Amino acid sequence: MGIVHIVTGSPGVGKTTYGLKLARDRSACFLDIDTVSETFVRKTLKILGRDPEDRDSSFFKENFRSDIYKATFKIAKENCSWQEVVVVGPFTQEIRQEDWLLQLRNFFDCEVKVYYIYCQPYERKARILGRGNPRDENKIKDWDRSLDYYGEESRPEFQHEFIDTSSETPS
Repeated sequence: MGIVHIVTGSPGVGKTTYGLKLARDRSACFLDIDTVSETFVRKTLKILGRDPEDRDSSFFKENFRSDIYKATFKIAKENCSWQEVVVVGPFTQEIRQEDWLLQLRNFFDCEVKVYYIYCQPYERKARILGRGNPRDENKIKDWDRSLDYYGEESRPEFQHEFIDTSSETPS
C-alpha cells in the first residue's frame, strides 16, 4: 500500500517545488490542486461572468474551495492503494484542525505524512511577484488582507515535518 504525502503552506512558500522534488525522489504520483482544477475553475468562473483569475474572493472560497479539495483527495485515494501520492495545496483551514491528520488517515486508509512548508512573508511576496501568475494579482493588490487570511502561519498541532524554505532563517 502507498503513502499519501500532503504538502501544505501559504502561497509562495515553495509547496509545488518541494512537492515535485518529493514526488520525483519517491517515484510518486503528483497532484497539485491547481493543476487538477484549473481548467474547470477558469471556465466556470468565465461562464458565470466572474474573473477567471479569482482565487481569493469569498465567492471563490465558498463555491469552489471545498470541492477542489474533495476532487483532489478522491484522485489521490484512487491511486494510493498501489503507489505513493504527493498532494500539494494550501489547506489553510484544515491544518488548524488538531485531528486533521487522523481524518486524513481514516479517509485514505493508509499512512499519511504532512509537510508544512514555511518562509518569511516578505520572501513569499517576492516569490509571488516573481512568478507573475495572474491568479496572484488580488493577493498582491491587498497583501495585508492576504496575510490576515493565512493567519499567523503557526505550525499545525498534529505530527508533521516542518520545512523552512526562507533564504535566511532567523535565529
